[in-house]
Amino acid sequence: MLRVETYTGAHVAPHLDRVAALRIAVFRDWPYLYDGDAAYEATYLATYTRSARSLFVLVFDGDAVVGASTALPLADETDAFRAPFAAHGIGVDDVFYFGESVLLPAYRGRGLGHAFFDRREAHARACGGFRTTAFCAVQRDANDPRRPPGHRDNDAFWTKRGYARRDDLACELPWNELDRGETPHRLAFWLRALEPA
Repeated sequence: MLRVETYTGAHVAPHLDRVAALRIAVFRDWPYLYDGDAAYEATYLATYTRSARSLFVLVFDGDAVVGASTALPLADETDAFRAPFAAHGIGVDDVFYFGESVLLPAYRGRGLGHAFFDRREAHARACGGFRTTAFCAVQRDANDPRRPPGHRDNDAFWTKRGYARRDDLACELPWNELDRGETPHRLAFWLRALEPA
């Protein structure tokens, strides 16, 4: 039996090591090709644990964390994520930012992707004062030879959830890529108006 639990801010601390390990495992695959390490994860996740209004949605199979999704007010994010919005005249205080959703392959196709969005959007409404939810996703060349045959991206799923990609709104983040070392990556933002409860 799977169970889904939510945590805010530093309350997720007992599970952080397992969340970090999950992120490293899932993001190692296409399209991120992330060659992760514990030090990078600790720095990244610290941003979320410092925010009292952040949210972690964790999926457990027994004691194992098999899925995780994060969110926090954009104003609590690092400048790399805030700056593109400010540059386009979008108030960072109006945006609730969704960090990522990671789920081990064996647990996909069970509706957990929708549960991640439902819980994060509900949390953003409960926090109050937010007009938009947003996340970003890495952009890859469709002809990249490392792209697995038959790979399907999440664009259709995100579009059905009401999100629209803003190709003019993007950030650049470096991470260690498999066989390439630290590499800059362009990530485009997807936005949706947050309707009232």
